[in-house]
Amino acid sequence: MADRVLVARDHGSSQAAVMKWHDRMGRLAAAIRFRNSQTYWENRYVAGGTSGVGSYDVQAQYKADFINGFVRESGVASVIEFGCGDGNQLELAEYPLYLGIDVAAPAIERCIQSFAQDGSKSFMTYDVRAFADRARFLHADLALSLDVVFHLVEDDVFEAYMRALFNAADRFVIIYARDRDEAPPLKRHVRWRKFTPWVERNVTGWKLSQLEPAPLAEYQDFHVFARVE
Repeated sequence: MADRVLVARDHGSSQAAVMKWHDRMGRLAAAIRFRNSQTYWENRYVAGGTSGVGSYDVQAQYKADFINGFVRESGVASVIEFGCGDGNQLELAEYPLYLGIDVAAPAIERCIQSFAQDGSKSFMTYDVRAFADRARFLHADLALSLDVVFHLVEDDVFEAYMRALFNAADRFVIIYARDRDEAPPLKRHVRWRKFTPWVERNVTGWKLSQLEPAPLAEYQDFHVFARVE
C-alpha cells in the first residue's frame, strides 16, 4: 500500500514538473514573439503555456475562497469574467451562472473542453478593440477581473477593457490587481496601472466598497466596487 502511495506521489510530482516546464516554454515562446497583449496570450497558450502561477495551487485557492464567500454573502446570481484564461481558477469557483470571456481562442477552447458537461458555464472569445455592447446583452450581477489589468500594456486596450468590465456589471465589480504605476524591465507583457483614479474619473455610479490587501508580496489586492443607487 505504501509503495502504491509513493508511486502515486511520484507520478503527481512528475506531472506537475511537466506542466511547469510546458508553462515556462509557453511564456518564453510568447515573450520572444511579443507584438501586443492579445497575441502574447494566444502564442503562450498555443505553445502549451498556462494562465500563470496566480491561477494555480495556493494562490488560486486564496482567490477562490474570497470570491466564493463574496458570491454567497452578497446573493450573486450570475458572474461574467473578462479574462477567464485556461479555466484552472474556475475549477474552484462556486458560481450559480457564469460567462467566461477571453481574447485568446486557445484558452477558450480549453475551457469549453474542460467544462463540457457543466450547463451553468458559457464561454466566448472577444477582441477588445472590436467589441461594443451598448445594449448590454452581456451582463451579470458580478463582473470579474483577476490578474488581468497589469497585462493590458496598451492604453487603448486598457481603456476599452475597463469600460466593458463596468458596463457588464449590474451590482458589483471585483478587480484583483495592484493599484500602482510601474512597468517592470524585461517584461513587455506586464504594466502595473493605478486604475482606481481611472474609475473615479471615467465611470459614474460606482464606489470602491471594499479593499482586501494582499496577504503576501506575490499576491494582488482585491478591489470590490459596488453600484451606487
